[in-house]
Amino acid sequence: MSTQTILVIDDDESLRDTIGLMLEKEGFRPLLVADGLRGLEQAFAAKPNLILVDLRMPGLGGVDVCKRLRAAGSTIPVIVLSAVGDEIDKVLLLEIGADDYVVKPFGTRELLARIRALLRRTGQGSPAALSFADVEVDLDQRVVRRASDEVKMTRAEFNLLAFFLQNPGRALSRDVILNSVWGYESFPNTRTVDAHVVRLRQKLEPEPETPRHFLTMHGVGYRFLP
Repeated sequence: MSTQTILVIDDDESLRDTIGLMLEKEGFRPLLVADGLRGLEQAFAAKPNLILVDLRMPGLGGVDVCKRLRAAGSTIPVIVLSAVGDEIDKVLLLEIGADDYVVKPFGTRELLARIRALLRRTGQGSPAALSFADVEVDLDQRVVRRASDEVKMTRAEFNLLAFFLQNPGRALSRDVILNSVWGYESFPNTRTVDAHVVRLRQKLEPEPETPRHFLTMHGVGYRFLP
C-alpha cells in the first residue's frame, strides 16, 4: 500500500509541526500549509487522502475551504480542527461538507484514531475485499464474484465498480466519476459513464431494470448503495 498523504492546513506553526511529526511517525506523508488559499491549491494539486483544516484562520477559514472543495466536486475526507469556544455542530459540518471534527486541545492519540477511522470509512484505507448483496470484489486481485461465480469485467468496468464501492452512499456527479475513474487526460464524455453503469447493472444487479445498488440521481449523477 502506498504512503497516504495528509494535508494539514493550520496557521498555528507549532501545532502544524506537532501534527506533522506525529503523522510521519505513524507512516503518513504530511503536507503542511499555513493558510486556506495555499491549502486549497495543495488539495487540488497533491490530491491527499485526507485533509485536516483549522476552522478559524485569517483569510480563508476552514468553513470556506470545505465549501470550495465540495463545490469543486472534491470527495477528499475532511476533519475540521476547532477551538473549544467555537459554535460548531454536526449540522453545520455536514452543510459545509466536513466529515468529522476534533476540538482543541486534543491528544495525538485521539486525532490519530479519528484519522484512521475516517480513512477506513471513506475507503481511503479500504480493505482489499468488499462485498454487497451476493457480490464479492477483491480489489487487489481485481476479481469479481457473484454467488461464487466469477464475473468477467473490462478494466473500466472494474475501476468504476471499485470507485462506487469506495464511496458508498455518496451522490457522485458524472464529472467526478469521469475524473476519478478515467482521468481527464483520456476524457471520454459523460455518456461513457452512463454506458458503464448500465453494464454494471446488467452484470451485478438482481433486477437490472429496477436497480437497487447503482442508483440514478436525476440532475446529479449516480449513487451506490451497498
